[in-house]
Amino acid sequence: MGKRITALKAQVDPKKVYTLDEAIKLVKETSNVKFDASVEVHIRVGIDAKKSDQQIRSTVVLPHGTGRTKKVAAFVGPNDEKKAQEAGADLVCGEAEIKQIQTSGKVNFDVAVATPEMMPKLAIAAKVLGPKGLMPNPKTGTVGPDVKKLIEELKKGKVTFKNDDTANVHLAIGKVSFDEKKLKENFETYLEALKKVRPNGAKGTYIKTVYLTSSMGPSVQVAVSAV
Repeated sequence: MGKRITALKAQVDPKKVYTLDEAIKLVKETSNVKFDASVEVHIRVGIDAKKSDQQIRSTVVLPHGTGRTKKVAAFVGPNDEKKAQEAGADLVCGEAEIKQIQTSGKVNFDVAVATPEMMPKLAIAAKVLGPKGLMPNPKTGTVGPDVKKLIEELKKGKVTFKNDDTANVHLAIGKVSFDEKKLKENFETYLEALKKVRPNGAKGTYIKTVYLTSSMGPSVQVAVSAV
C-alpha cells in the first residue's frame, strides 16, 4: 500500500460508523488526487443475487446530476429526428448508423435511447451494444415513444443502478467538487430510490451496509436506518 493511501486511511476510524454529514465531509477531505474525483456509494443489500426474482435494476434522477456529461445517442425514425435534436441528443441515429455499429463493432456514445419502432432494427447491433451495457431497455427508461422526455431526463442526471453478483449496488453520486449539501441530497434521493425497488423475495435486513468513498480514496461507513 502506498504512503498516500496509508496516510489517508489513518484519518478514517475503521470501527466507526459515521453520520452522513460526517462521512461526506471526510470523503471530501481524504481526496487528494489531481483530478475532480467521483464520490461513490457502495451498498450491500439483503438479496440472493443468484435468484432472478431478487435482481435490482432501476433508475434515479439525481437532483444535482453526477458531474459527468454523458454523450447521448438517440435511435429514432425520421419523424422523431427533429425532436431528438431539440431535446439535446448528441447523436441522432437511424438504420445506417445501426449497420455501421454492427459491422465496425465501435460506438462513440455513453448511453443510448430508442423509440419502440427502432428496437427490432437495433437487434442486429445487440451483440455490440449488449456487452457494453448500451442496449436501450424499457427497464432502464431508455425505450419509449416520448424521445424528448427520455433525453431530457438523462441530461438532467438520470442514472441506472443494479446489483452485482455479490449483492452490492454501486453508484457515483457526484464529484468531490460538489458542496456537501448537493452530495447529501443526491445520496438521499438515491437511497430512497433503492428502498422503493426492494424485491418482494428479499428477506431480513435490506440495506445492510453503506460506504462512501472517492475515486482512489479510503472508504467511510455510513449509518443508515435498517430497512
